[in-house]
Amino acid sequence: MDPANTAFPQGLGQLLSHLIGWAYFIAWSASFYPQVILNWRRKSVQGLSIDFIYLNVLGFLCYSIFNLAFFYSAEVQEEYRKRNDGQDNLVRANDVFFAVHALILSTFTLFQTFIYKRGEGQSVSRPIKLLIFITVFGAAIVLGAAINGASQWIDLLYYLSYIKLGISFIKYCPQVYLNYSAQSTVGWSIHNILLDFTGGVLSIAQLVLDAYISNDWSGISGDPVKFGLGFLSILFDLVFMAQHYILYRSREDFYAPLSMVENNNNDGEQRALLLPKHKNYLSAHQHRPASMKDLELGAGGDLLSSRH
Repeated sequence: MDPANTAFPQGLGQLLSHLIGWAYFIAWSASFYPQVILNWRRKSVQGLSIDFIYLNVLGFLCYSIFNLAFFYSAEVQEEYRKRNDGQDNLVRANDVFFAVHALILSTFTLFQTFIYKRGEGQSVSRPIKLLIFITVFGAAIVLGAAINGASQWIDLLYYLSYIKLGISFIKYCPQVYLNYSAQSTVGWSIHNILLDFTGGVLSIAQLVLDAYISNDWSGISGDPVKFGLGFLSILFDLVFMAQHYILYRSREDFYAPLSMVENNNNDGEQRALLLPKHKNYLSAHQHRPASMKDLELGAGGDLLSSRH
């Protein structure tokens, strides 16, 4: 076991680590609310990938089990020490709270997809259904091996952690493609992305700081899901920010309900943001206005005014 790094005061380092940990917990936890609020305001999940939502729930279920076991199970903690030269794992209380909170919010977002408006054909794709089945089936096999003593419980947890890591990469791809197909990020909250980016940077910073203070870099290899999760979050967040702020700058929401129509109190007019001009938008969402009473379409999808 290597001695602690004396170049950094240990008490100060631990305090800084805790502060960073809770900061990324707040940023990542808060990142789930903008999408929930946006869905509620629009009364629609159009523009949001259903594949992403299902994968998110599965991923955070695995991540919650992983963190809960590493933090609370004495047996798992001992198995970790035996594999890592007596070192303790680096799962913290904020990791546990974040994972469980994320699971709850992801599940609630999934619930919203059943009560709010979807586009035609907006459902879970067959490849994702197959992936979920294979993943769950594999987890059942590893669980059976752990129960029968053929493997240790930590092996099951590492399997779940790799599922989470893999899902963290795959789950964003459908949303990236949906934004590309629609040439729009309407329905996908950018505030979610900005908070997620902040959390990813802070998560990696805490992991590196903990390893530096303890002079034990095996903590990073021993908790690959945390490091990989932070890195992938940063990578995809940069992609989404590029889509939102550079590539697809239109903010016209074809699906906005009348409650989101902008009111002009001075002249009694209502101005509705209507159909984006890009030709791929309708083909991607397969949606038409229910009637001319709901929306008044203008040539090219420009802003229209209707007096009341």
